[in-house]
Amino acid sequence: MSPVYSLGPSPAFPDPRFPDAEGLLAVGGDLSVPRLLGAYRLGVFPWYSEGSPILWWSPPRRAILLPGDEHLSRSTRRALARNPFEVRFDTRFAEVVEHCARVERPGQGGTWITREIRAGYLALHREGYAHSIEAWRGGELCGGLYGVSLGAAFFGESMFSLESYASRAAFAALCRLAWGWGFHLIDGQVPNANLEDLGARVVDRDAFLALLAQALRVPTRRGPWTSEG
Repeated sequence: MSPVYSLGPSPAFPDPRFPDAEGLLAVGGDLSVPRLLGAYRLGVFPWYSEGSPILWWSPPRRAILLPGDEHLSRSTRRALARNPFEVRFDTRFAEVVEHCARVERPGQGGTWITREIRAGYLALHREGYAHSIEAWRGGELCGGLYGVSLGAAFFGESMFSLESYASRAAFAALCRLAWGWGFHLIDGQVPNANLEDLGARVVDRDAFLALLAQALRVPTRRGPWTSEG
């Protein structure tokens, strides 16, 4: 069994290929921009509950989308064609994160989007690495998602809907933008039924890390995103 490392003040991480059996790699540290960027470059992400130490994960199985994998049901496509949302990028990042933190999810007793997480990802957004894709209608934010972009990879963190199909509209817009820019992959992190419905495939850790290494050879599109580039 591999040890779980206790992180010190340095933003360095152990080898992501050797977490424990469940994918827990390290404990502790902080959510500073250098630490978070170092984690994502290794395919590692924080996931923990309020009151817990920060837990860093490199799971054995990863849900990802490659170009063309995305899937929207026929009913979703029809609904979005009949009554489309306005999609915006990076105009309400903090609000998107707050909505994602408050949304009720089956089987979860609370949120993993802690106050520390919100502050950390807002700092990433200010530095041009974290982005929100937002679905609007009538001047109101109805849904969206947020995540981190490095090289030709987008690491999806969470999504929410206040109106039916709003998060699907944001997801479709992310795919159009990412594939149009030549992104190699969208990472959904831990496999689940929602990601499967959206077309995600499941790969093992080694395959994911190999794909990520290729994606990180591409320069990062740092700064606010727009539909024009």
